Amino acid sequence: MINVTATAYISRGKNSRTASGNKLKPGMKVIAVSPDLIKKGLTYGTKVEISGLPGKYTVLDKMHKRRKKWIDIYMGNNLKAAKRWGRRKVNIRW
Repeated sequence: MINVTATAYISRGKNSRTASGNKLKPGMKVIAVSPDLIKKGLTYGTKVEISGLPGKYTVLDKMHKRRKKWIDIYMGNNLKAAKRWGRRKVNIRW
């Protein structure tokens, strides 16, 4: 288990894709991770449990290298939910 900063992101339009080229659709449980977490084993396709959220999320996106110990949670096209989430500290496990 590791404690990270978690923010949220949404898709706009029909052709939203991750940095790795995966197409995003509302309802998908996807996260982006900072490069330092990839080095710790959170590689593409890894299933992750996030404290406070049900189910498992799949790593399908990568964040900018300036971020450290950070995840970005995909929230479809729900801007209100993303704003409500804001920025939080959460524990993740994989």
